[in-house]
Amino acid sequence: MTSRSAPILTLLLCLYVLVSTSCLARRRVISRNGGAKQTLQVADKQALVDRVAETYKVVHDISATVDMTPALGSAEKAKITEYKDVRGYVLFRKSSDIRIIGLYPVVRNKAFDMVSDAEAFKLYIPGRNRFVTGRNEIIEPSANRLENLRPQHFLEALLVRPPGENEEAVLQNLTDEETAHYILHLLARGPDGELRLSRSIWFDRGTLALTRQLAFDEAGNILSDARYREWQNWDGVPFPRQVEINRPRDEYAVVLRMVKLDINKGLTDEQFVLEQPAGTTLQVLGATPAAAVSTARSSRTVK
Repeated sequence: MTSRSAPILTLLLCLYVLVSTSCLARRRVISRNGGAKQTLQVADKQALVDRVAETYKVVHDISATVDMTPALGSAEKAKITEYKDVRGYVLFRKSSDIRIIGLYPVVRNKAFDMVSDAEAFKLYIPGRNRFVTGRNEIIEPSANRLENLRPQHFLEALLVRPPGENEEAVLQNLTDEETAHYILHLLARGPDGELRLSRSIWFDRGTLALTRQLAFDEAGNILSDARYREWQNWDGVPFPRQVEINRPRDEYAVVLRMVKLDINKGLTDEQFVLEQPAGTTLQVLGATPAAAVSTARSSRTVK
């Protein structure tokens, strides 16, 4: 044996002793979400895109009775107020009709009623004797957080769209000791030609169930953070029992827990009609004073 090979042999013997001596090694079983050892599923980008598309395609309309937990405020401003025991009703029909009715706790009087199509929304707030209309888009968030409510926000969170023609998907495997997710990052090209992050869709690698969707503005700030829990079959269609929607920029959030859910049973045009009640104040968001004209049945109009 040469003098140069002796240190190498000694090192190899030391390594062998370390790995073969059980008292010097510890084997850990990784469990996530507080459960038992989890078998991870394997999927590629196209399989996950197809999964989103199939889940979206099979839902044509929804009629749901839900328990709602609305919250006003934001974590960024360190102040959030939650409202418990709010019963709600959600009606949805493709491609963009949605109506949401909320009832006060205990007495179950109507707290709000709002309806929307692809472009505009209407919101009736009986407690304030106010009827609000406007565009779905929020240019500048209102200091009155109720005015930031849009039925379209619920629609975008309840039914996750597959990647659009202007969105390019990139797959990330985020797996470590605490989490195991696939993430589809959807990139969109803006008017300036620059790519930006549009959405991200998360899948649990234990079941490949969709667990989260984030939507971003052009600066990369979170517009919407929706989380999905307890997927199960309703009328043979997979849908989560609980949906949590957080809108940090608009400073509100809501948890929807399904009490009763009918899927693809059919809805009528009349179920998406919301007329301004007589004697209510009409508020047209984003309108100039001249354009904010109430109907003949309104008592007055505010800007």
